[in-house]
Amino acid sequence: MNVAVQYLNAGARPALHEHFLALPPEDRRLRFGSSLSAEAMAAYVDGIDFDRDELFGVHDDRLVLVGVAHLGFGADVAELGLSVVPTHRGRGSGSALFARAAERARNRRVARLFMYCLRENGAIMRIAKRFGMDIVTDAGDAGAHLELASPSAASITGEFVTDRFALYDYALKAHVAAWRGINAALEDATHPAR
Repeated sequence: MNVAVQYLNAGARPALHEHFLALPPEDRRLRFGSSLSAEAMAAYVDGIDFDRDELFGVHDDRLVLVGVAHLGFGADVAELGLSVVPTHRGRGSGSALFARAAERARNRRVARLFMYCLRENGAIMRIAKRFGMDIVTDAGDAGAHLELASPSAASITGEFVTDRFALYDYALKAHVAAWRGINAALEDATHPAR
């Protein structure tokens, strides 16, 4: 199954905030190293620099953001953070987010991709292993890195096609959601509450 991964811009801040709040406290701890409060989550989202970093998301059929990849760029490295809400795990969203972020980092000529997590974060550790990352564990933390190839015509074209697929997927979901809303309004109008 193909998972559409949408590029996110600064207009997605409210959806990002809702996504992170939808993560249970334990998931927030695994993602950020501590279970952040709602205020800390808001500060984190407000502090994202969309001019420097890039974010990607997976939306469900109701356009709710259910998975997020945050790709932070340094000189010749990028750090990746991933999160997927519990109800959408096991469907390939985390792997699709990783692949999309790694492809973007490669095409921006980044030499290495890093992920840091708590060692008990089994889901992230499995993704890191699946994509061939070198993993180093120390005490309770784990760091994984992956050497990225130089961009190629195929990787750049692949990224373009991936973006077009994600735009199409989002537009289709938006149309379906609009039709559901229209249908619900018609149902209410033709069958008023008694």
